Amino acid sequence: MSSTTSAPASDSPGTTTPREAAGRPAGPSDPSTRRWVPSPAWARRILLANLVAQVLIVVTGGAVRLTGSGLGCSTWPQCEPGQFAPVLHQATSWHPYIEFGNRTLAGVLAVLAIATAWVVWRQRHRALPYRVLGLVPLLGVLAQSVVGGITVLVELHPAVVGGHFLASMVLIAVSTALVVRHREGDAPPVPLVEPAVAVLARALVPVAVVVLVLGVVVTGSGPHSGDAELASRFALDPALMARYHALSVWVFLAGLVVLTALVLRGASDPRPRRAVLVLLGVTLAQGAIGYVQYLTGLPEVLVGAHMLGAGILVIALVRQLMSMRERTSS
Repeated sequence: MSSTTSAPASDSPGTTTPREAAGRPAGPSDPSTRRWVPSPAWARRILLANLVAQVLIVVTGGAVRLTGSGLGCSTWPQCEPGQFAPVLHQATSWHPYIEFGNRTLAGVLAVLAIATAWVVWRQRHRALPYRVLGLVPLLGVLAQSVVGGITVLVELHPAVVGGHFLASMVLIAVSTALVVRHREGDAPPVPLVEPAVAVLARALVPVAVVVLVLGVVVTGSGPHSGDAELASRFALDPALMARYHALSVWVFLAGLVVLTALVLRGASDPRPRRAVLVLLGVTLAQGAIGYVQYLTGLPEVLVGAHMLGAGILVIALVRQLMSMRERTSS
């Protein structure tokens, strides 16, 4: 009498053991095949890293200018004809390494800008304007690399150098807006202050632009040309330009003091109150550095601190402007 042994249920058609299921390639409908979407925490870290790098590139660019290393590399994109990086030899000065260090940081910034565009566009549930804004740092870095090359090829013409700096200020502003928008929803903005207060806050933006432009003109007329031998400057009186720059700062500060008083008196939400106080503090500190550097003959350390302060001022201004309203999840 023969006997038969039935196959284990796990071997029957249409069934698999857990071990087999774990080792089998996932099908197209399997959740494991979905593209990785960064967590909000990781996305925020990348956006913050991009913002920090946008500020640091201004600082290192200032170091290049203030140490006279603007032509430490004589060409672009190579440092010297036939070589990408400086070559160490006995007669090598430190200028090529300062300039090459700034170019290296620009490469890091490009990677962060790509990561920024990626994490923003992976958030497919977010509003299109926010996602488009995420492309601006990448496009800006690409444009800045070309402008940086032109700066070397035109031997540090102050107009091109100044445009390079102002473009960085725009990228800092956009990068700040991305950090703020990331933690917001996409519902229509709801004002947190009176309409007149919001109008005054927006009116400070063009005044700040004038402040930055005149600051660039002052620097382009002064002693820090970016190269010890090739001193190309604007044919303007730097002392007179400094007075115009100071006047624009006083206009900005007067408007900011009025804005601060209105916000502290009328805003119940702590966000605009906190943001306007931070902007006031940064403005006062930046003004103090400006006067001290002027009265002490423009020492390089203070000029560099003033450039860093310009980037921080832009961050504080954007945060203050965006704190005047809130967005909830749509």
